Amino acid sequence: MNLTHLDENDKPMMVDVSDKDNSTRIAVASGMIEVSQEAYDAVISNKAKKGPVLQTAVIAAISGAKQTSNLIPMCHPLMLTSIKTDIEELPDLPGFKLSVMAKLQGKTGVEMEALTGVSIGLLTIYDMLKAIDKGMIIKNVQLEKKQGGKSGDFRR
Repeated sequence: MNLTHLDENDKPMMVDVSDKDNSTRIAVASGMIEVSQEAYDAVISNKAKKGPVLQTAVIAAISGAKQTSNLIPMCHPLMLTSIKTDIEELPDLPGFKLSVMAKLQGKTGVEMEALTGVSIGLLTIYDMLKAIDKGMIIKNVQLEKKQGGKSGDFRR
């Protein structure tokens, strides 16, 4: 198997997508954060000292998806056409599940943007609650599905 981010001399490179066709590309990623009951209750009652945790996490997830090429060295800067987020409350965990959908019309996929958005959103929850719970666990950050592109569709 050839790794696309290495040239013929095994030096790192950014993949050339010049000859690829534009197409609609969509990716959805998700992840969870497990928190203490005290931290969960602070979020649900909107009493976290740093402000509205879930709303801030949504903004961070969107910002993270938009900044992916600045964070991941081989990612192309992309003109995203849509980013949607969803946060599900998981009282039995307790914790939260964050999902991010990234979409564009372009020559390369948006999996990394969706995954980065999820990661940054979950890290924001951690940051905002760490005074209450330093034992939080971020887990199961994963690609749920992707559509478009040469490699075709994927669904977990």
